[in-house]
This record gives sequence, structure tokens and C-alpha cells, in this order.
Amino acid sequence: MPTPSPYRLPPLALRAFLYLLLVALLAQGAFWEASHLPEWRFTERGFTELAQGSLLLIASLLLLYARQGLGILPNVTLLLFAFTFGSFIREQDYWLDTYVFDGAWQLLAAVVMLPSLAWVIYRRRDFAEELAGYANSLSFGLFAAGFLTTYVFSRLYGRSDFWEAILQEQYLRTFKDAAEEVVELFGYGLILIAMIELVVLARHWRRTRS
Repeated sequence: MPTPSPYRLPPLALRAFLYLLLVALLAQGAFWEASHLPEWRFTERGFTELAQGSLLLIASLLLLYARQGLGILPNVTLLLFAFTFGSFIREQDYWLDTYVFDGAWQLLAAVVMLPSLAWVIYRRRDFAEELAGYANSLSFGLFAAGFLTTYVFSRLYGRSDFWEAILQEQYLRTFKDAAEEVVELFGYGLILIAMIELVVLARHWRRTRS
């Protein structure tokens, strides 16, 4: 009996609804933060920053499951894990710099990312073969969208000069912070959705091989 496609309409429709719910909850959480937490609004103690770290941590755990539990795309998932967990560490920069030592997050991120990158370079042929199979998937497209949203668009959209030009004498840094952090939150949400889809694809590939 042929293995069902990972993109069959009923389960895909269910996941799409859950993803819609996730994005709506993220947006509503940011609104709630702006409305009810004025002292923590878009700071390290606010909903947006904490949600960003949570999304990255869950994405990292899903990648560990795909790599260690399912044994699928070991080099691709290692590089993605280094990226998501390194980003998670970066999001903890305030806490690490305050309660560990200044520059702790850079050291920890380097400890995670550099060995992973070195291993992928060492296994570059295997990585290229895995990437060729992964690049045509829904997961890859969502990851690319999340990466561009968080690391390109949010940085440009959140520039102080941009918001100063719009608001002029009414400019407050809060507008700039809110714009950048909420767009970044959405990007991390896309990355989490991409990792969920990667696990779905990995489970399908494992069943096919079995």
C-alpha cells in the first residue's frame, strides 16, 4: 500500500487552521501587551519578547526530534537547529548579559553555531544532497519566508529613520520598537510553522523508507 502524501487535504487543512489560530494569538498577545502592560511594553519582560524566545525554543526542540528521533536530514536539521537555538540565545541577551556576564550570549551562541557549521562544511556533500530534497518542500518555503521576515524586513521596517520620517515631531521610540518586535514575532511564528511541517515531512519519509 502506498504511503499517503504528507500534504493530504484534510490534515493539511487542520494544520492550516491551527497555524491561523497561532498567528491570531500572537497578534492578540501583542495587542494585550500594548493595552495592559504599559510598564513592560515591548521590553524583555513583555509578551512579545517572551513569545519570541518560546517559539524559537519549540522550533529547536522539533529539530532535535527530527534529527535524533526520526534520523531524517541529519545535516540540514543540524544547521537549522544551530540557527534557531543560536537565535534563541540571542533573544536572551538581556538576561545573560545582566545575570551571567556581558557578552555571554555571544559566547554561548558561538559554542552552538560554530561547531555545527564546521560539521556541515565537513559533510557538505551529504548536506547538499539533503538540501536538494528539502528545498522543494512546504517547510523550506515557510522557513525562507520566516527568515526574510525576521532578519531582513523587520530590521528595515523598524529603522528609527523610517518612523521618524512618518511621525516627525510625534515620533516616540515605542512606535519603532513595536513595529520591529511584532514583525519579528510573526517571522518567528513562520519559522515554528516551518519546523512543524519539517517534522510532518520527516515522519512521512521515515514511513516511506520503512
